[in-house]
Amino acid sequence: MAFENLASRLADTFKKLRGKGKLSEKDIDETLREVRLALLEADVNFKVVKEFTAVVKDRCLSSDVLESLTPAQQVIKIVNEELIELLGGKTHMLNVSGPPPCVIALYGLQGSGKTSTAGKLGVHLKKQGRRALLVSCDIYRPAAQKQLELLAEGAGVAFFTLTDGTSPEMIAKRGVEKAIESSFDVVILDTAGRLQVDADMMEEARRISEATSPKERLLVVDAMSGQEACKVAEVFDQVVDITGVVLSKMDSDARGGAALSIAKVTGKPIKFVSVGEKIEDFEVFHPDRMASRILGMGDILTLIERAESAFDEKKAAEMEAKLKRREFTLEDFMDQMTEVKKMGSLGDIMRMIPGFPKAAADVEVDPKEIARVEAIIGSMTPIERRKPDIIDGSRKRRIAKGSGTSVQEVNRLLKQFFQARKMLFKMNKPDRIGKLRLP
Repeated sequence: MAFENLASRLADTFKKLRGKGKLSEKDIDETLREVRLALLEADVNFKVVKEFTAVVKDRCLSSDVLESLTPAQQVIKIVNEELIELLGGKTHMLNVSGPPPCVIALYGLQGSGKTSTAGKLGVHLKKQGRRALLVSCDIYRPAAQKQLELLAEGAGVAFFTLTDGTSPEMIAKRGVEKAIESSFDVVILDTAGRLQVDADMMEEARRISEATSPKERLLVVDAMSGQEACKVAEVFDQVVDITGVVLSKMDSDARGGAALSIAKVTGKPIKFVSVGEKIEDFEVFHPDRMASRILGMGDILTLIERAESAFDEKKAAEMEAKLKRREFTLEDFMDQMTEVKKMGSLGDIMRMIPGFPKAAADVEVDPKEIARVEAIIGSMTPIERRKPDIIDGSRKRRIAKGSGTSVQEVNRLLKQFFQARKMLFKMNKPDRIGKLRLP
């Protein structure tokens, strides 16, 4: 995940402060030197780093910090507040107000993730009850139109394009006309990119914007592009007056410089982040939550939102009733594993929990292990899944053979299940049922 190295460096830096009862100006200078180096290594814009550390130093040198009984906490509080400002200050929601259809144009370089973002944005709006039409204006990249069509089909979102040599701006205009005819709420324009900014791309972007008057003009930026993203954003802003930024590939091992620089350099907010390859891996950007994660303070609000999105309310109610009756089967166990998988990787989930040990959060569950569990449970008879206590030695051998695993692996799964069941019965409280944690 982006920011891991930065978060680790900052954690080590602030750890040195915690053992000090009082802070001197020299202590603050040394701390901010480490912060400065960490930010520069994360590929944050040099001018942004210089301004950020200057503001933090001024605030840290106030008497409130130097005379505080908990100076380290005061410094971290100040860094957190300034990080939030650096990332845009507040959450900026998508503007889809006014008479439909609302036109949203996506711009960016080739490979930045525009087409995937178009599909993800369509799903995001669909969850809000809006009818979106995805329009492919990319007539250059091979299979670009087909890629968006397949994404739209998989997401259950409408798609439109023209393949008869029509110009990109005319495709966009016809797409808007189609949306009006068919009563769509939103039109999402997936425009073409180039390997680098050039005059032709900028002129095409201008013509599409002029032909459709998009309410939202979002620049899609690869989180791995670092400071280069700021230069690209400035050029697009001059031509189409971008209204916001979407950061793609935030699940990569990117250094995060783009996120920490672009809002400050351009003055335009980051509105969304793409946090995985699945079409649902798309989130509204919250500066305060991202700052909290960078400082290793977790992100419990995003975790709750993911849980609410992933867990089926009807299933949760059914599970609550089952646990009240002290019922929990291997089928339920498998269902809960599936629900947790929807929330993302286990490591990513753990990193959102405040105070969770970094070493534990770095442990990822091998997808093959989950597939193995599914195979074992799938090889059981319905009665064995519902009453696992009847599974004896001969049944274990049959299950192992049927699932292509060993008796030891079957034993390990059953042990995990019995431990989980014991824990769930023990903590059988209504406010804790439905969103279960597996051991």
